[in-house]
Amino acid sequence: MHFFSDNATPVCPQVMAAIAAADQADHGYDGDRWSARLDSAFSALFETEVKALWVATGTAANSIALATLCPPYGGILAHEEAHIVIDECGAPGFFTHGATIMPLPGDGAKLTPDTVAAKLKTIRPDVHQSPARALSITQASEYGRVYLPAEVAALGDLARAYGLGFHMDGARFANAVACLGCAPADITWRAGVDALSFGCVKNGGMVGEALLFFGPQAEVRAEDAKRWRKRSGHLFSKGRYLAAQILAMLEGDLWLANARAANAAARALAQAIPARLLHPVEANELFVRLTADEAAQLRTRGFDFYDWGDGAARLVTNWAQDAAAVAPFAAALAALDP
Repeated sequence: MHFFSDNATPVCPQVMAAIAAADQADHGYDGDRWSARLDSAFSALFETEVKALWVATGTAANSIALATLCPPYGGILAHEEAHIVIDECGAPGFFTHGATIMPLPGDGAKLTPDTVAAKLKTIRPDVHQSPARALSITQASEYGRVYLPAEVAALGDLARAYGLGFHMDGARFANAVACLGCAPADITWRAGVDALSFGCVKNGGMVGEALLFFGPQAEVRAEDAKRWRKRSGHLFSKGRYLAAQILAMLEGDLWLANARAANAAARALAQAIPARLLHPVEANELFVRLTADEAAQLRTRGFDFYDWGDGAARLVTNWAQDAAAVAPFAAALAALDP
């Protein structure tokens, strides 16, 4: 059983069927009838007017979003362990043509208004320092922690007060919504978020993510994003295959059902080893204390996962699992403790 990453999971059947259904002649790039439906589909989901476009990867979605929010001379505030800081090979700086990442600490890979405000107060207004122009958070965070609506709103208020564009890396946005049981709007535009990278691949898609823009500048930013998409080589000539996948995820709330299954599987594992958890389990990631011998023992029994620092492991559940599916692993983990 594999618990490496939800990037490596199979494509869910509904998405595969949608790809096959889109396999017919239509207009190229994003001029097809599937791409044309993205704005209305996401506007219905988020209960407001949304500008949406497909993007090849999560890294591209994050970086293009930030390029629309931050000029080359500006700074992007983010957690020091955020994906855009340590796992994207400098892509945000590449796409923005030089914007500075301003990494900040925070428990569970989450930012707080106090930490962000303290950093903002240290930046001089003269031309010798990069001014902060954007704030980026990850929902759920790199340690599987979920921002509550009030926490996002507090950061959104701060972003507005300082004139910052507010971006959310939502690679596991679905898992966060499934955990909170809230409306998607409550942790995005209602809380001040300007741009959202809406994850699909980790949640059962094959390739392609959705980049969403909210608010009065949404249309202008979306048009800028389209040019960044083309300039960076991410404009697929047959974009209908990406759009069809995204639409399939939205139909019947498949995106949410998949995330609920993954979260339930994570909870089942967490209940087997509560004393070993290094962080609360809120989405579909677990960080657990394991010795090298214990990790080796589990691997010999066919359970795969990543080591995560000295004496720790990361376990990631996915849409194709549920509590019943992970029961053998839960039992093996529980058996580690006498």
